[in-house]
Amino acid sequence: MEPKKGLLLVSNYENSISTHKSKSLQVPENLNETSITPLKTDYVKDSCLGRYIYIHHLPSRFNEELLENCESITRGTEHNMCPYLVNYALGHDVENSQGILLNKSWYSTNQFLLEVIFHYRIKKYNCLTNDSSLASAIYVPFYAGLDVSRYLWGVKTSVRDQSASDLVKWLVEKPEWKKMLGRDHFLVAGRIAWDFRRKTNNESDWGSKLRFLPESNNMSMLAIESSSWNNDYAIPYPTCFHPSKDSEVFQWQDRMRRQKRPYLFSFAGAPRPDLQESVRGKIIEECLASKNLCKLLECDYGVNGAINCDNPVNVMRLFQNSVYCLQPRGDSYTRRSIFDSILAGCIPVFFHPGTAYAQYKWHLPKNYSKYSVYIPVRDVKDWKAGINETLLGIPQDRVLAMREEVIKLIPRIYMQTQV
Repeated sequence: MEPKKGLLLVSNYENSISTHKSKSLQVPENLNETSITPLKTDYVKDSCLGRYIYIHHLPSRFNEELLENCESITRGTEHNMCPYLVNYALGHDVENSQGILLNKSWYSTNQFLLEVIFHYRIKKYNCLTNDSSLASAIYVPFYAGLDVSRYLWGVKTSVRDQSASDLVKWLVEKPEWKKMLGRDHFLVAGRIAWDFRRKTNNESDWGSKLRFLPESNNMSMLAIESSSWNNDYAIPYPTCFHPSKDSEVFQWQDRMRRQKRPYLFSFAGAPRPDLQESVRGKIIEECLASKNLCKLLECDYGVNGAINCDNPVNVMRLFQNSVYCLQPRGDSYTRRSIFDSILAGCIPVFFHPGTAYAQYKWHLPKNYSKYSVYIPVRDVKDWKAGINETLLGIPQDRVLAMREEVIKLIPRIYMQTQV
């Protein structure tokens, strides 16, 4: 079985650090390998060698206090984040799935809590060390996304940047920083990388300047969406699927293979009339005009102000019944729906390379045609789509092969429940 996502991204990050370090190794050209006599030494091989991680013990205001004051991190959003923090930030169990989900494997997980989920999980990593000199990577458990989410809307840039500035001042005083000036440090963010790359001090500009601080430039960031900078890495959004055993994953995969799919394609989302280049309006038009071929789940406010698409039962019911799931850009290039569709065994249809292909290089195959369909429409001016005709023209044997590739990806995109 594939490694679990929480461990996989740590392994990939360590490999990138190791590659960076190895470039400075110089081996004499005239070295004769046969002249080297192995030392006869009895020792136990250290299975963690090259895999050790050291965790900085940050002041609590950079992480724990944000959770204790969870009401403050709801500002500018429609959600009260506090209920999502239970069960190690996986959220409450989905109790009544109406037969759509497997019992005890699904939670109401918020898509922006990756940094908190990761922090809980890394504490269980079997190669942690209290000796930073042994570490291949240094983890900085700053909840950057939760911190900046309090100040994204209508707040001065100086306030947005305060925590980031305080963090780097704290880090540079530590001996671990002086070793590589932060190049072996990484943090995990539950928001997109662009939320931390504000270029100017104009109050109207979005986000904080965390990643443009000189010290932070040396660190790596693992985020739900990367930027064009080479030390930002994209990892999948947290989904609502958190099985506790491998057998639950196998059971779910088998179920998705047998699933009847009455709709050719579907879309879960809302139009973006304020984003002039968005193709979502056109997609919704085509879906509605396709009658029995397409099913639409509008992500609007339902009973008691709940958003329909926040309920995993609604989303998975739609995607399980669909051969293809349309994945246009969201408010940014990416969206959690990509990974919801994979969990449902629904073949994703992308319209822009930045939505997945240029993002999740550790988790998705390089040959994107094996698991997805690409309709190149970067913005609404390019729209010539004809989604029906494109998808109906794909041979059935290729459809079955793509679906199997999608189902095989499921073990790479979920996180287990906390043990």
